Amino acid sequence: MSAIAPGLVLLAYLCGSISSAILVCRLAGLPDPRDSGSGNPGATNVLRIGGKGAAVAVLIFDVLKGMLPVWGAWALGLTPFWLGLVAIAACVGHIWPVFFHFRGGKGVATAFGAIAPIGLDLTGVMAGTWLLT
Repeated sequence: MSAIAPGLVLLAYLCGSISSAILVCRLAGLPDPRDSGSGNPGATNVLRIGGKGAAVAVLIFDVLKGMLPVWGAWALGLTPFWLGLVAIAACVGHIWPVFFHFRGGKGVATAFGAIAPIGLDLTGVMAGTWLLT
């Protein structure tokens, strides 16, 4: 397990580095979110420049790129320490993506996705707070 854990941390970083906002905008023929609207490659800015459909796609992909590496690490039996590092790596990849010149988003949706498999009760509180504010 100890040999797998650092590899999963790296894999989580690489998953986080896939900027769904930039990819969705390219596929939809929308302007680059880093150069339009607020300049932030995230779901809110994509909502501004591309509408609800594109924003929902970005939100789902950003949540999943935090959630899937953590679930995978949990399924492989990694300790809580390594689960935390995998979650952090996915968020760091989103904020500073190696594939997009280290210009990423804020990491909110990715952090939400990374926390979801670790603590469903905390996830519910976070979702409730977000919906109420």
